[in-house]
Amino acid sequence: MKLLKDILYGVGLSAVSGDTNVIVNSMHFDSRKVEMDDVFVAIKGLVTDGHKYIKTAIDAGAKAVVCEVMPSILVNGVTYLQVDNGNRALAIMASNFYENPSKNLKLVGVTGTNGKTTVTSLLYSLFKKAGYKVGLISTIKIMVDEVEYKTTHTTPDALTINYHLCLMNEAGVEFCFMEVSSHGIHQKRAEGLKFEGAIFTNLSHDHLDYHKTFAEYRDTKKKLFDGLPKTSFVLTNLDDKNGIVMLQNTKAKKYTYALKSFADYRGQILENQINGQLLKIDENELWSKLIGDFNAYNLLAIYATAELLGLEKLEILRLISELENVDGRFQYFISKEKITAIVDYAHTPDALKNVLITINALRTGNENVITVVGCGGDRDKSKRPVMGHIASEMSNQAIFTSDNPRTESPETIIEEMEGGVEPQNVKKILSIENRKQAIKTACKLAAANDIILVAGKGHETYQETNGTRVDFDDFKEIKAALISLNK
Repeated sequence: MKLLKDILYGVGLSAVSGDTNVIVNSMHFDSRKVEMDDVFVAIKGLVTDGHKYIKTAIDAGAKAVVCEVMPSILVNGVTYLQVDNGNRALAIMASNFYENPSKNLKLVGVTGTNGKTTVTSLLYSLFKKAGYKVGLISTIKIMVDEVEYKTTHTTPDALTINYHLCLMNEAGVEFCFMEVSSHGIHQKRAEGLKFEGAIFTNLSHDHLDYHKTFAEYRDTKKKLFDGLPKTSFVLTNLDDKNGIVMLQNTKAKKYTYALKSFADYRGQILENQINGQLLKIDENELWSKLIGDFNAYNLLAIYATAELLGLEKLEILRLISELENVDGRFQYFISKEKITAIVDYAHTPDALKNVLITINALRTGNENVITVVGCGGDRDKSKRPVMGHIASEMSNQAIFTSDNPRTESPETIIEEMEGGVEPQNVKKILSIENRKQAIKTACKLAAANDIILVAGKGHETYQETNGTRVDFDDFKEIKAALISLNK
């Protein structure tokens, strides 16, 4: 239980009706979760407007309502608080409600189009290996030291974030690594959090269904860095043309990393193989099990972050050499027939291109590359023909299939992908709507030493169609298909 006026500290109220000197039990933005003496925060969402459910929340026992628009009828005994932005108010109130938990640990945010999950997950693993109690908030899961919690968003809502940060405080967690998506930034989910530092990985075509323009997408990412205080640090990828943009208005201490440019932290790829790569970082060589240029950037960011957080350089290099691939990120399996199956979350044009560049660089010239790929429904449609072009151009065989069609027609999505295929590549593509059948077909087409890439879903263990999720795991499916083929 908390005093209402205490959790309102820093919110900025436009109008107040009622008493703020009252005790409240909990707070929610979902009216279905409201119970007696709770606070209900009305959020204007993409699908529905929380203001429609103010009466429902009051009927359930809400003692206070936070809203952007005051209701026409005010109920006696209920405190109404008007704010300019419900999302921002929710985030600050959530932080206050849980005693500002981000201030009691070193929280590092990671943003960018690609690499967020790999960087946060591997930083979690590295600091665990170094003997620390560590937290993780990622697309895949939330970790409170050793305890795992499920997550449904790259950046969870503000209540979920602060609740788990509070659990981390109770568990004695010293460091937490958190993915910060453009949606999360735009919707103020990270407002009120104290970041020790923030990392920018890269920026490419994604989420233009939400942000409308690339400039808006970039500038949304930039807000994370703009809001940092001078006590924090910023680490940015200088090889990405948007990397320098992220530093323009920040007050934080600025650091850069790069493979190609002069930077504070520089790396070099000395050797690349299917089972790993040899890197030079800070004039020291190390072998990593993670392959590809994109992973070289990820590892360099991890090295720099660990050093900025106080770990000793040689110890960091040793720990990096022990890191394993994150589930669904260039996760591979080699069958008895010497067919290599790779599962990767690549669901943007840039990510798919990077993975295929890496695969093609590992070929001796005789192997075929077979790519199974789809595009999600109810998401940025403009990237579909681009994904189709990349897959057909950079593979010997491309199979277009269903990803998570959600409320869209899978056939329509595949047709839009086909629209990006150049005439000379038309014979290289197959369209098989059923993802399981598409994976099986790829396995049947493959010969010894060929490489099959299944892209788009990575770690996801479901297929979503019309609001229903069914179990589906790309890695399990292709592994089973190859084993069955051997039998």
